Amino acid sequence: MSQPLSFQLIDTHAGGDVSRIVIGGIAPLPGASVREQMHYLRDDADGLRRLLLEEPYGIPEMSVDLIVPATDPAAAAGYIIMEVMGYPIYSGSNTLCTATAVLESGIVPKQEGRQRFKLESPAGLVQIEARVENGVVEAITCEGLPSYIDTYRASLQVPGIGEVTYSVAYSGGFYALVDATELGFSLVREEERALADCAHRIVEALQAERGFSHYSLGDVGPLPFLHFMGPVERVADDFYRSRSTTYVHPGVICRSTTGTGTSARLALMHHEGRIKPGDKLETVSLRETRFVGEFTATHQEGHQAVVENTITGKSYVLARSEIVVNCDDPMVECEGLRQVLTQG
Repeated sequence: MSQPLSFQLIDTHAGGDVSRIVIGGIAPLPGASVREQMHYLRDDADGLRRLLLEEPYGIPEMSVDLIVPATDPAAAAGYIIMEVMGYPIYSGSNTLCTATAVLESGIVPKQEGRQRFKLESPAGLVQIEARVENGVVEAITCEGLPSYIDTYRASLQVPGIGEVTYSVAYSGGFYALVDATELGFSLVREEERALADCAHRIVEALQAERGFSHYSLGDVGPLPFLHFMGPVERVADDFYRSRSTTYVHPGVICRSTTGTGTSARLALMHHEGRIKPGDKLETVSLRETRFVGEFTATHQEGHQAVVENTITGKSYVLARSEIVVNCDDPMVECEGLRQVLTQG
């Protein structure tokens, strides 16, 4: 029998989306940046992602965030995001959870009141502001990636659905944005299975028809996300609210509205001239959880009007655990895993 291996986790959730934060037991990864280390995991050592998102340890609806030493001296720590669709370079809910975990684990010492620090994601440095009250992390505000509209109100024939009108935003990944009401949805929890089926059909059709290229990153792979948009309600002069649901291909409806989904909505509202810097949008999920996105500024990148934004939410610690990996277990696939786990 082989010697069992182990590593340490803090399980968290933000808006209902569970992020499993790996805080110890992982060997140093090759790569001069967090982005290069992400590429190593993606291309040569995908076992950690698969272990924690598949039976018997996890389910595809979860995410994984691996804490790594920062390569930028301005950052307190680095992190690599892993989801069912692969390795996104950024995620709002995962950043909220990772920021909470580094505070709760002592990687970044907690300070009462408001404190600011930076994390290094595969997309680059991310400014974090934490609000701590009586030793509890009550809220995290993180920078959303600069977001923009790539395609506005195009149409697509989708098998089993018919003609679908969609827009496409980039906010850390490419998002198809569709009007939930036009597709017959009210965005309530009872519709979750039907939403997943509808989104799967649309994304499959869209991937088959075309690809997308970022203005500076180039080809970042097939479009993996779809965001259902409910009607927008104006709550105050500078505050809006909308029911929202994010789908991750293949097959996952997120519990939260997601940070990148909220950033994509801000980009669309700016494109339509419906918001100004300083305005906020609260997105409300199928489970009534909420994130608040703030449109902070805009700038031009070539032909793209890029929206700068922040996302605010709260993450909760669910568990602290040691995962024991026995490679003799027929339910466990250790290919692509042994090389990243420390021995002993």
